[in-house]
Amino acid sequence: MAANRRSKNITQGVARSPNRAMYYAMGYEKADFDKPMIGIANGHSTITPCNSGLQKLADIAIVATKEAGANPQVFGTPTISDGMSMGTEGMKYSLISREVIADSIETCVNGQWLDGCIVIGGCDKNMPAGMIALARTNVPGIYVYGGTIKPGKWKGTDLTIVSAFEAVGKFTAGNMSQEDFDGIEQHACPSTGSCGGMFTANTMSSSFEALGMSLLYSSTMANPDHEKIGSASQSARVLVEAVKNDLKPRDIINRKSIENAVAVIMATGGSTNAVLHYLAIAHSAEVEWTIDDFERMRKKIPVICNLKPSGEYVATDLHQAGGVPQVMKLLLNAGLLHGDCITITGKTLAEELAHVPDVPRADQDVIRPLDRALYKEGHLAILKGNLSPEGCVAKITGLKNPVITGPARVFDDEPSAMEAILADKIKPGDVLVMRYLGPKGGPGMPEMLAPTSALIGKGLGESVGLVTDGRFSGGTWGMVVGHVAPEAAVGGTIGLVHEGDSVTIDAHKLLIQLNVPDEEIARRRAAWVAPKPRYTRGVLAKFAKLASTASKGAVTD
Repeated sequence: MAANRRSKNITQGVARSPNRAMYYAMGYEKADFDKPMIGIANGHSTITPCNSGLQKLADIAIVATKEAGANPQVFGTPTISDGMSMGTEGMKYSLISREVIADSIETCVNGQWLDGCIVIGGCDKNMPAGMIALARTNVPGIYVYGGTIKPGKWKGTDLTIVSAFEAVGKFTAGNMSQEDFDGIEQHACPSTGSCGGMFTANTMSSSFEALGMSLLYSSTMANPDHEKIGSASQSARVLVEAVKNDLKPRDIINRKSIENAVAVIMATGGSTNAVLHYLAIAHSAEVEWTIDDFERMRKKIPVICNLKPSGEYVATDLHQAGGVPQVMKLLLNAGLLHGDCITITGKTLAEELAHVPDVPRADQDVIRPLDRALYKEGHLAILKGNLSPEGCVAKITGLKNPVITGPARVFDDEPSAMEAILADKIKPGDVLVMRYLGPKGGPGMPEMLAPTSALIGKGLGESVGLVTDGRFSGGTWGMVVGHVAPEAAVGGTIGLVHEGDSVTIDAHKLLIQLNVPDEEIARRRAAWVAPKPRYTRGVLAKFAKLASTASKGAVTD
């Protein structure tokens, strides 16, 4: 084996080095300096159930790394629980945590000159953050997803975290009893693991299998199940081999592998957040990829998985039905995946999928064959128009008719919009415009799961539109359009909308339009005054200053 990065850096050809002294304090022996130093970025915390089951995965990764002839070096990463912070000021830290986590991993990997890195994460931003860091540092790396939560149960119905949010709307509308409201809240999350539908965490982890940076089947395992521990152990052994073979992330992450990842996102009905995150991952890997590439992929990839939030099943059901590999095999056979892409195992994707059946099992309805797709085209549509010339993202599955023209109901923050929804001030045909919630304006581009769930709970999911320069939870569905760019805080047209203006959302025409004469829009723009920053110190202020537009991933570098 070639000398590792760390030993080259320490010795620089000198027989003895004082740098080694601190390693001896941790029990290292002289022979250890000829072994690869493997970072284990451990996202364990008791902040959220998504991450509270990660320590056992880190522990087994440590053991497996040693058994494979390498030295594990464990360090921690922070996390923010989207589900817990939703609807609060804390939600502004969610997207920001993506950058903080990526920076912390980069800092440790490069600061300690590590030879490889295993990233272990659970909650939504852990996934893109880890992949951004691996692409930036470009040392051999693998992603170990903490695993999904098991579905909750109440009166025979499967529950997810979104069930609790939607229950708020139903309860306030008088359509749910106190018993059922309390029962759903108390039983929605029965175990450790990340939110159970094809929400953001499961979307990103599933796509990492297709990207080639995680082991097959790993993204749909439940955190409490023993197979998750076995997968983490195998991931560590695979990573050590990748170090020996000098197989780096940028050997794996390229335009073709990102197309594979996006194909799986479309096929599984994944989260709108995947658009933002893959723009950022591509940026970090220096791969040419734009928001228009998502629309190009949408037109050729059908939705073949019947998964929540717009379908019936959860990630554990997908796992039992054959997992992401079964989805990929169907796409590969249809010529919709690049089978020649290399994966972290050193094998091509086609080689990895060789053992997977050509057709899904007949006794399940989670994965459909392509000739029985739920939708012939993908669900994440990129809309453009005078309201969002850079492009924005609409999730159009689960809707009978993704078209609406109606009067704008304008809100400059989330709490006032939520208050209006719960007070029955929003009527069928309205289009909520929620602004100054973008990367700079929020800051942090908070998710709008509380208002969208309240709309669903009120029975308005099909009849009310919602347009925002903020984001949506992976659990959101309905007539919703997010990531509007340019955002209001930098003078985007969304900041010029007046109460009662006519707004059109038309997913068929890929159009988002403020139906106001150009002359009037120009007059309003000339009179517009940028608001003062909401925060002037700390991480929120830093993000507001550094973040790019959403159409470029809201990256900070």
